[in-house]
Amino acid sequence: MTIQTPNKAPAPQPALARPLDFSFSSNRIAAAGMVGAVLLGRVVRGNWWQALGVGGAAFSAWAIARELDPDSPQTANAALPVAAAAALIGGPGNPLAAFAALSGLRLIAGTTGENATPLDHQGLLVQSALAAATGNRSAALLASAAPLLTPGSHSWLPALGVLMPRLWRDQASGVTTMPAALLGLGAVALTPVFTTPEPVSSPCDRAARTVRAEEVQRARQAAVVSLTMGLGGGGVRGLVPLASAVLTVGLRRVRQGAVKP
Repeated sequence: MTIQTPNKAPAPQPALARPLDFSFSSNRIAAAGMVGAVLLGRVVRGNWWQALGVGGAAFSAWAIARELDPDSPQTANAALPVAAAAALIGGPGNPLAAFAALSGLRLIAGTTGENATPLDHQGLLVQSALAAATGNRSAALLASAAPLLTPGSHSWLPALGVLMPRLWRDQASGVTTMPAALLGLGAVALTPVFTTPEPVSSPCDRAARTVRAEEVQRARQAAVVSLTMGLGGGGVRGLVPLASAVLTVGLRRVRQGAVKP
């Protein structure tokens, strides 16, 4: 007599982790661009800590643009040097804000094709709390609200992160915040064309379907709301990656609209 063991269901895959597949040229460009931004940051900003901040801002802008514009890797490739230039001129901002924004937008856009796992919810909680504690509450709200805007991933747990009191704040002002502020204002000005629905044909990373156009549109709307709130809430340099991504996607859509008959 043989004992049959029941088939185990496959473990759920995380919704926030995306592989960086170097078989795609855009991913190779992103890696090379980040390294180049770090080296240039070392020369311009004068120390490795600032240099790493420049590289992190550049890569975060690329990654956020990939979530907001899955069909156009060229947009992400353009967002990378825009963010790098802003960070070189004004100095890098709070990287925790960019990480929180990226995770929130990735879940809302649904580019992996997976629902959020309990570990994803815990990760969003931590990122939301860290962003709030370091003075970027608009990014914290984006990470905490993402599960509430995503069917199949509903959870109130990450929303608790917004309650974290501010423990630190970017004290930059004047000229150092001007590049970030100009980027943000330019990006917000493109809201009408940026949020207009458009079809999406890119496949999900881990699901046998394409990315849903309505979810990408929802992510774009959330990005604009977060960016608008952040421009008036302090810590504007931490929004450079988000602003760079929104700006380049918006300009891509303006250009496409301009060449249509």
